[in-house]
Amino acid sequence: MSEDEYARRGIDLDKPNPARVYDYILGGRLNYAVDRMFADQVLAAQPNARERAQLNRQWLRRAIRFGMAQGIRQFLDIGSGMPTVGHVHEVAHGIDPTARVVYVDNEPVAVAHSEIVLEDNENAVMVHADAEFPDDVLEHETTEMMLDLDQPVMVVMALFVHFIPDERDPARLIGAYRDALAPGSYLAMSSATPEQQSDGTARAVAMYQKSANPVTPRTADELRALVDGFEILDPGIVFIPQWRPDDPADVPANPAECGGLALVARKD
Repeated sequence: MSEDEYARRGIDLDKPNPARVYDYILGGRLNYAVDRMFADQVLAAQPNARERAQLNRQWLRRAIRFGMAQGIRQFLDIGSGMPTVGHVHEVAHGIDPTARVVYVDNEPVAVAHSEIVLEDNENAVMVHADAEFPDDVLEHETTEMMLDLDQPVMVVMALFVHFIPDERDPARLIGAYRDALAPGSYLAMSSATPEQQSDGTARAVAMYQKSANPVTPRTADELRALVDGFEILDPGIVFIPQWRPDDPADVPANPAECGGLALVARKD
């Protein structure tokens, strides 16, 4: 692809992008040299970053299965990133192929590859929009075609909200999505946290602070404040591998090493 084509598609190859960095850390190929260079620096500071990414992806699968068990058949994945194996639609459609999934991202590479992966899937689509503008997402013609907001939806924010600093008011953002949802809807959220973290984590966070997408790790109390208006379900806000593990043996000896917290909450 030529530089002009990159520019036409809005792909900035001068700065690492979180979706592409995460794809590389997960072992994907939808990334560029600038992303790999940054990710390698993060891995040097935080050698278990790949394990952390895998633990978050495993939590996501458990959360989707939980939503399906509650009767949810509509999913809105905010900041969905790359269409890697075991994404929301694969988990949901493994249980019910009629479940509808809308992915949302503003990263051109993530959007382009998602559209290719989902081309023949009538029940899963990608919306190219900035999730920080909920109206652009919720009123997008594709979203309106796929999701009935008068019926329960599970909104997924996996490792998304920590890219929204306090000055951009993440509570307002989450509240806008909450207010648009029908009673009986759910929010599944994970986020980086400063709680019980090592110096390596602090160094990795500091690297992001110098990037175009700084990270704001949050405590359990701070995340609880962001989801006001939802009922946080058991087991509460916990380290990612502690959220309803398939097997107690799946929880590491030190669950805080995952670097993040997770929750699922319900709108009554």
